[in-house]
Amino acid sequence: MARRPLPRILSSGTASLTRGRDLARTAADNATDVLHPLLVIARGLRILAATGRRKWSATPKDKRGPALFLAASCVLVVALVPYGPLLAMITLMAAAAWYGRDRTPAKTGPSEAESERLAALYEALVPYFSVPEDPSPLFTHGGEWDKAFSGHTFDAAGRITRLRIRYPAYFTDGEAASRARIEALLHAKSGRGREYLFDWDEEGNQLDLSVLEALPTSIAAQPFVTSPGEAVLGFTDSTAVQRTLPVQDGDRPRDVPPVVWRTGPRSTEPHLLAVGRPGSGASTLLRSLALQALRHDADVLVVDGGGNGEYACLVGRSGVLAVECGPVGALATLEWAAQETERRLIALHRAREAGRPAPEDTRRPLWILLDQPSVLAHLAVAEGGPDPLAQLQVPLRHGRAAHVTVAVAERSDHLELLHDAVWQHTRARIVLGPAGVQEIADVLGLPPHTTPPALVPPGRGYARLGTGPVYRLQVPATPDPYDEAAHPEHRQAVVELLPERHQDGGPAAKPLPGQPAAQVPAAGTADAPGAHAETP
Repeated sequence: MARRPLPRILSSGTASLTRGRDLARTAADNATDVLHPLLVIARGLRILAATGRRKWSATPKDKRGPALFLAASCVLVVALVPYGPLLAMITLMAAAAWYGRDRTPAKTGPSEAESERLAALYEALVPYFSVPEDPSPLFTHGGEWDKAFSGHTFDAAGRITRLRIRYPAYFTDGEAASRARIEALLHAKSGRGREYLFDWDEEGNQLDLSVLEALPTSIAAQPFVTSPGEAVLGFTDSTAVQRTLPVQDGDRPRDVPPVVWRTGPRSTEPHLLAVGRPGSGASTLLRSLALQALRHDADVLVVDGGGNGEYACLVGRSGVLAVECGPVGALATLEWAAQETERRLIALHRAREAGRPAPEDTRRPLWILLDQPSVLAHLAVAEGGPDPLAQLQVPLRHGRAAHVTVAVAERSDHLELLHDAVWQHTRARIVLGPAGVQEIADVLGLPPHTTPPALVPPGRGYARLGTGPVYRLQVPATPDPYDEAAHPEHRQAVVELLPERHQDGGPAAKPLPGQPAAQVPAAGTADAPGAHAETP
């Protein structure tokens, strides 16, 4: 029986009340801005009236009569003078505006609690930023912290959110170990549970510490505004990249900075390796890449080593050549991928020799997505068969020229099972989920400039493309549409991006080289991989 379409979340009365409250709050704020001068004058008149009442109460009774006579005389003189009442009214309004102004003193420095926190941080840095030979040390026990700290900002809880530290020129800021010690100390003293960015200015001997905002996790998979050959890995900080993408975040549009991975013959990082623990979002990343590749009319091969049916939604879809979950099928699929890469290279070589353009079938992108391939490799070796991963060497080495892209997702505790060819040719690297600084540096080649938090949402991690910088990354939410525990709106977004499924009796899947066509089941039939999962 076919599954019913995923239901959309209907608007309820609570949503209407929320919108009504927001509208009323906005109207009240606008009215307050318009009536602000009148409110200031009214507050000033109230202050003047209270002052006059206090002075009248403090006047002795024997002097109240002459005071009343003097006040009446002044009123009579003002009334008889030309434009007297008008000038008196203007004077009264000016006095009311002066006394009714906001006289809250501006905060010019840190409070006592904030000063104590800065002093404690200064004392903690003294052993790292001072040497006995320094005749006039900047950091000394009991010294003045305001000479070393500037630009300090605190949040409502009194914790540091931004700080500029000036350190001595002899500090070894060019050594990674020295900088790591300072960053670990600042992370501990400024408050754990947050992600800090450390910007070292080695020329100016300054260190800028800032607290980073959490990356958005509510952006679901959608048709991103990219050109063919570009894939959105996720989203990062606005200061890290110079490009933004228009996306739909729930019901509101917004512009977010993406991490864009360029593939194809002109790419310097043609293949990808994603590493993470179980539940870190590696399968989500591969699903997102598959949907983006299918949108640009590419062919997709999926090898699911985990065997959890994470890619059942792709079975039988237009552009999906195969979704394999076993060692035998994975071996056949990867053998075909290696032969297809060689065929494309030969066709391209012959076309160039003849002075003709490249054939159309060699320019169609081919994506090979492998999720936990080490599991299939272990099963194949245990059964006495050949290692399927050995067939990856040809697509990895020559895939760039043949429009073949390989993306591998592997668990962090199985990295020793990966072939050397995977490590050598996957120059685009991603680490997802909770990981230490050293673990991130081992995969990406560089440590991140931020402090990795202990608790992160799925799809959160770090990315590095080739020899570029390390980016914070949040993968767009691309759950399995058959996973009932996932967010309904995110599941529906994935369903809307899936290509059409071939019906029974429709076009059959492409036969692999050396495999009879009769052995290749028609896409969407019961014999196809993952045929148990029906179209939502």
